[in-house]
Amino acid sequence: MARAFLFVLDSFGIGGAADAARFGDTGANTFAHIVEACAHGGADSDGLRRGPLHVPIMLSLGLGHAAKIATGFSSQGADAELRPFSFHGAADEVSSGKDTPSGHWEIAAVPVTFDWGYFPDTEPTFPADLVSAIIGQAKLPGILGNRHASGTQIIEELGLEHIRTGKPICYTSADSVLQIAAHETHFGLERLYDLCLAVRRLVDPLNIGRVIARPFVGETPADFERTANRRDFAVAPPEPTLLDRLKARGSKVVGMGKIGDIFAHQGVTEVRKAAGNMALFDATLTAMDEAGDGDLVFANFVDFDTLFGHRRDIAGYAAALEAFDRRLPEAISRLKPGDLLLLTADHGCDPSWHGTEHTRERVPIFGIAPGLPGGSVGLRKTFADIGETVAEHLGLASGSHGTSFHAGIRHNA
Repeated sequence: MARAFLFVLDSFGIGGAADAARFGDTGANTFAHIVEACAHGGADSDGLRRGPLHVPIMLSLGLGHAAKIATGFSSQGADAELRPFSFHGAADEVSSGKDTPSGHWEIAAVPVTFDWGYFPDTEPTFPADLVSAIIGQAKLPGILGNRHASGTQIIEELGLEHIRTGKPICYTSADSVLQIAAHETHFGLERLYDLCLAVRRLVDPLNIGRVIARPFVGETPADFERTANRRDFAVAPPEPTLLDRLKARGSKVVGMGKIGDIFAHQGVTEVRKAAGNMALFDATLTAMDEAGDGDLVFANFVDFDTLFGHRRDIAGYAAALEAFDRRLPEAISRLKPGDLLLLTADHGCDPSWHGTEHTRERVPIFGIAPGLPGGSVGLRKTFADIGETVAEHLGLASGSHGTSFHAGIRHNA
């Protein structure tokens, strides 16, 4: 039986979503706008990198071809020579939101058909009764923030007051989320987790997707830094996902990074975390080495989104893509005949776009399966086709929400 490795480049959209206008994202294209900025010298102002975007391994696996399928974008890699056994395509999202749980659950073959709850972009943003309940149940002196904000900026702004007063920093975004930042030592990491768990129960009636613990360290705004001890307290998927189906079969499902949190730890048999894309890549390579027949290693590389997409840092995003690309040969070299390595994204976060939020975009599908047919998988109607392809590859019966593209690959198309 084969193995499967599913890598999510968090936020690496390729534009062209059929319903982008509904989200105010017509024209958003994370990949294309990074390429264009690099080509015009606009992505090197901070000294992180120079020149055109250089991601030859991803292009050889079909990234450029995928972008052309999604939007017709063809300025980089659309005609790149492809590796044998590689495949490429793009997918539209059918889930109601453009957030992390929606994208990942749909990738795992369970689209989100309901609407999440959101907090208004007002100040204060949280309902007064919710704030009172949080303060009362957790015996807090109060909260700070209470608005839409960038996580790094609000910690820089309010971190000292938080340390002085003991009040946690609570904020939100355009996603269905309530985030709580607190100092790992002055407030306490376990205390922060306990607080988030209590808030998770309080926001359930509001249908909020995630409560996120955002611990940080440092003693001054100049050295405040968020740590790898982030934890997401998410709503559980509404029905069994690909991960649940594999676990029920007896297969191992290794969730790398925040995968376990995203799925409320349902269907994940083992969680492995690391700080930063490169450390997580190291951990993922180890998981690949240890994977057995029928197992899935499911990795989320979050830095693209949190460090560069939301911060609208084109140069940083480009440099992160190049660093990731340099590591891909290490993953490819670990593949055995019949294995599947599939790369995709959960949404967009165009660093050239207005605001700081996710962007509604199609996502790329590209990768390699040694010994199996390669070529184009075309434009898929739902991310769920990704999950059903992995399911078929690992010998599971088909599910209800997607269609495997294995049989439909047009060789060398």
